[in-house]
Formats: sequence, C-alpha cells, structure tokens
Amino acid sequence: MKLRKVLCTTFISMILIPMLLFGLVLCVVATMKLNTIQNTYGIENIDFSNLNNSVQILNELTKHAHSEMKKIAREDPDKFTDPAYLSKMEKRLEKDSSFLVVYHEKEFIYIGVNEEEENWYEILPEYEAVEDGSHLDDGFYVAGTLQALIKKVDFVDSKGGKGSAFIVTKSKVLLDMAKSFMNELLLSVIFVLLVTSSILTWWIYRSVTIPLKKLRQATQNMKEGNLDFILEVDSDDTLGELCADFEEMRKRLKMTIEEKMEYDKESKELISNISHDLKTPITAIKGYVEGIMDGVADTPEKMDRYIKTIYNKTNDMDKLINELTFYSKIDTNRIPYAFDRINVSAYFNDCVDEINDELTAKNIKLQYFNYVASDVKVIADGEQMKRVINNIISNSIKYMDKEQGIIIIRIKDVGDFIQVEIEDNGKGIGVKELPYIFDRFYRTDASRNSKQGGSGIGLSIVKKIVEDHGGQIWANSKENTGTVMCFVLRKYTEAIVNE
Repeated sequence: MKLRKVLCTTFISMILIPMLLFGLVLCVVATMKLNTIQNTYGIENIDFSNLNNSVQILNELTKHAHSEMKKIAREDPDKFTDPAYLSKMEKRLEKDSSFLVVYHEKEFIYIGVNEEEENWYEILPEYEAVEDGSHLDDGFYVAGTLQALIKKVDFVDSKGGKGSAFIVTKSKVLLDMAKSFMNELLLSVIFVLLVTSSILTWWIYRSVTIPLKKLRQATQNMKEGNLDFILEVDSDDTLGELCADFEEMRKRLKMTIEEKMEYDKESKELISNISHDLKTPITAIKGYVEGIMDGVADTPEKMDRYIKTIYNKTNDMDKLINELTFYSKIDTNRIPYAFDRINVSAYFNDCVDEINDELTAKNIKLQYFNYVASDVKVIADGEQMKRVINNIISNSIKYMDKEQGIIIIRIKDVGDFIQVEIEDNGKGIGVKELPYIFDRFYRTDASRNSKQGGSGIGLSIVKKIVEDHGGQIWANSKENTGTVMCFVLRKYTEAIVNE
C-alpha cells in the first residue's frame, strides 16, 4: 500500500473505528443497564423506546405496589390506619426508591421518611381531588421542591373516615440511574479510545516504524563498510518497495566492489605476468648485445646468429605488448571489428600456409583437413579470427611435450554452422582444470607457465572474439594425450527475395 493510502486509511480509521466501537459498546452498556434496572427495580417490559420518558419509568417502579394498595382500598381499607401494615408497605417501597404518606381525616397519620421541610405536604391533594400535575395511571408528577411522581389511592375506612394513601417516588432515582449510565458510558468511551489508539499505533508501528528501523540499521551497516547482510522485505507497500530497492542497491554495490577487487587482482596479476615475461627477452637481448659489444660475435656466422636471436626476442616482446594492448580493448569493449563475407576454404588455406613454416621450424607436423564445400561463407573479421587461430596454436606449441609434435586442423560442415577443430598431442589438461581454461589469468600449471611464459589471457581473448562473432568455443582434453579446441561460426546465407 502506498504511503498516501496508508495516511488516508489511518485518518478514516481514526474516525470510523471509534464510531463503530462506540456504537457497539453503547448498545452493550445500554442493554446491560436495562437488565440492571429491570432486576434492581423490578420494572418489566422496559426498552430503549421508553427510556426517554422519565414519568413512565417512575410509574413502572411502583406499579405492583400501587395495584396492591388499590386492592386493599377496595377490600380492607382499615389497613391504611394500621401502623404494622404501613411499616411493612414502607419497607417494600424503599426497595423501589419510594416512600408512603397516608392522609386521614384531614391530617397526616403516616409519613415514611423524615423530612426537615414539611411544606411540600401542602401540595398533596385531598380525598378525590387532583388539582395539579400530569395524570398517568392514577399518578401525577409534581415539580418544584418535591420533584416526584405521586400515586394516590383514596379509601374509606369502616367508620366512614375518608383518607388517601400516597406513593411518592422522587426523581432522584432517575438522577442516580443517569449518573450510573453516564459513568459507564464514560468508561466505554475511554475503553474505545484506548482500543482504537492501540490498534492504530500497532498498525502504524508495523507498517512504518519497523521498515524504517530496518532501513536505519542497513544504512548503519553500509556506513561501516559492511555489505554482508540481507534487508528482509515483509510488505509490498511504499516502504516495502523502498526496502526492496535498497536491498537491490546493496547487492549491486557489493557486486561492483567484488568485481573491482577482482579486476584489481587480475590487473596486478597481468602486470606481474607481463613484467616477468618481458624480463626474459630483455635479459637475452641485453646479453647478446653485450656479446656483440665485447667482440664475442667475432665471425659473420656468430654475428648473424646473435642478430637473429635479438630479432626473435624483440618479436616475442612485440607479441606480449600487442596482447596487453588487445586485452585493454577487450576490457573496455572497444575491439575494432571489420566484419565481411569470407570464403571458408580460401581463408583457412591461407592461414595454414602462413603457420606451416613456423611449425616446421619447431619440428611440429601440421595436418589440415577441409570438409566444407568450396562456396561456403561466413560473416567474420578475418584479422581477428586469425588472432583466434594463432592464439590456440601458440598455446599448443607452448605446452607441446612430445619429440614429434603434431597439430591437426579440421574444418567441418555441421548444418547451419562450420566447426573448426585444432588438435594437438601435447600434455593435455586435467578434468578439474578444463572448465576454467577460458577464464582470464587462469593457469593450469603456474610453475610450468612461469617457465614457458605468457600472460594468461590468450584463451580468454579467443573466447571473447568467438562469442562476439555469435559463435561458441569449448575444449576436450586428456592428460598426456592432447587437447582439441573447437569453435563454431554461423554460415552466411543470402536472403531469398520473392518476386
């Protein structure tokens, strides 16, 4: 989820969640309060619709007691003058938050509570006379000092004395109910706010704070130069994408540093190899030049041999320098290719003619077999492909350990490709070393290479050129038997134009 959506969702949640939770809690609290009122005061059939009618609630409190007193007024009115009955009724009314007042023969004979102010008694109506208030089930509500619901039962005793019994229910009971309800409601609001804030805090902490904490730890590691860690991504929101991008940056940075370290190592190794290989011919040239200067070459034959040796050594140096120069072009992907259509048979015939004399001088027999048609062509850079062949053959010459060396060149037709095989009967390459021979600076035998010379980049150059031609190269070898280098190039085919 995007950060913008997170903020919008949080804002909406801060409004909706408290409202929903508050509504739910309000229903629960109100239901519990109704049950409490019913159980405490004995009010039946009360629901949310009549909670707003205070008179009706007060009326429900003493409904049963009022009905009983009306029955007594009809059947046994003398009980209203019996102190024992009145005391019993008063105790019953106390449970309903009410009290009893009895007025008989123009005077109060019973007052259920001790009131300091007695003037409120004056508002009580006489027998069969209701002058002030609102009637509801023989009851009426009186405001002012008393603020109570009064239910009146008129009676006539056995002696003909008239009187009235009053059930007085002060509205204070409603205030107590309201206070209790408000307290519970306030606690509910606090509970809702705590739950909402806890949920939102946990959600924001999980979606924002935790990823930021991971990012901070990751930046601290990178600042200290430590790239060997993994930044775990647990979400796909904005911060999750940021963490994923940061992890990708860490991987690339680590890869770049490792590549640079490897490059520095290879460069140092190349410089070491070239320095060593240049030192050998320079030492030889210096020795022969000193021999000439000292007059050691005192015959034309010796002078001629010394000069030829110096010439060969300078050629070796020139090859090393050219190899180093070409390597720098490979490293910067700036190899100057000049692709053209080349006739395979004619091209390899010329190559064989050029290298045959050199191999004969080194007592190496060259065998050449061409199995492709005379009109087969490839798209290639003739100069660079000649470098490929010369490098492979130079490598074979370098590690030739037989008295009679043999190099075999085969050109084969393999469908859409031509396959070039250059086989020798040299020392061969071990099975474990064979997969790495095309790596830069890899040496199958460091001590032997040191003796034979070479920069260690010859076969890597070969691989680069072949692959840039769209081909592939591989090797098969057996120790003490020889090696076969193979590479393929795609044939050139002219496009057929439909008329």
